[in-house]
Amino acid sequence: MYAVIETGGKQYRVSEGDILFVEKLNAEENTDITFDKVIAVGKEDGAVIGTPTVEGASVSAKVVKNGKGKKVTVFTYRAKKGSKRKMGHRQPYSKVQIMNINA
Repeated sequence: MYAVIETGGKQYRVSEGDILFVEKLNAEENTDITFDKVIAVGKEDGAVIGTPTVEGASVSAKVVKNGKGKKVTVFTYRAKKGSKRKMGHRQPYSKVQIMNINA
């Protein structure tokens, strides 16, 4: 069984036991969360597609870790103007383990 969930403006295809990195959630480590925006649920006998979400479906997960990704260097340069700027950015994330799919 699998489900397609939406969180942080992105869609993820998940199954039970999957570990994925999503946009940072407002949850502490080792707490349980529920994703209510389930777009589709796939079973052995077929798939159920929501309009826009599947009614009564949810995905339970556990926040394993909150952290920051690798540093990305952003360099802005304007030719012939003597203007340049170097910045770095580290995107925050939440590492989530899918516990079960309720459909």
